[in-house]
Amino acid sequence: MTGRARRAAGGARLAWAAAGLGLMLTAAACGTTSGANSVAAQARAGDRKGYVSGDGSVERIDRADRGRPLTVAGPTVDGRTWSLQEHPGQVVVLNVWGSWCPPCITETPELDKAYRTLTGRFKDVAFIGLDTKESPESAMAFIRANRVPYPSLAYDGGQRMISLDGKAPATPTTLVLDRQHRIAARVLGPLTASTLVGLVEDVRAA
Repeated sequence: MTGRARRAAGGARLAWAAAGLGLMLTAAACGTTSGANSVAAQARAGDRKGYVSGDGSVERIDRADRGRPLTVAGPTVDGRTWSLQEHPGQVVVLNVWGSWCPPCITETPELDKAYRTLTGRFKDVAFIGLDTKESPESAMAFIRANRVPYPSLAYDGGQRMISLDGKAPATPTTLVLDRQHRIAARVLGPLTASTLVGLVEDVRAA
C-alpha cells in the first residue's frame, strides 16, 4: 500500500469513529424516545408494572410553536368542579398523577414545595392535578394523607388525557400552560421543585 493509500485509509477510519461517537451522543441525548427505558419501549414491554415513567426530561416550547389553547374542565375528586376558563390570563401547572404510581408519590413533596413558593410569590399562577386510573375515593385518600394543597380532577376514563394533545404519555407528567392556556413547557416524569419554579417563572416572563 502506498503512503497516500495508507493516509486515505486512516482518514476513513477516523471519519467512521467520529460518526459513531456522534450517534452515541445523539442516543444519549434522546433518552426519553429511544433505548430500553424510553416511553415507547416501556409501553411495548408488557411488564405489568401499571405505568409508563419518564426520566424527568424537560421540554420548552417557543411561543410561535405552541399549539391550540387547552380546554380542561370537570368534577374534582372531592365532588366540586374546576375549569381552565375560571383562570383567564393565569399560568397554570397541570400535573398528571395517580396514587398507584411510585414516581408520583416521590414527586408529591416537590410539587407541594413548588406550589407554596409560586403561589406565595405570584397571584397569577394556578395548579391543578389530573388524577388517572383510579377512583375519586382512592385519590382523595392520598390527597388528604399528603395534604396536597391544590385540587385534582377525577378520572374520567381517559377523555381529558386525549385533550392534552399527546403531551402526557407518561405518569407523572407536568405541563405548564401559558396565559392563553397553551402548552409552554413539559416535564416528562418526576420533577424537582426548583425545576418547576424555574419553568413557571420563564413562562410568566415571556
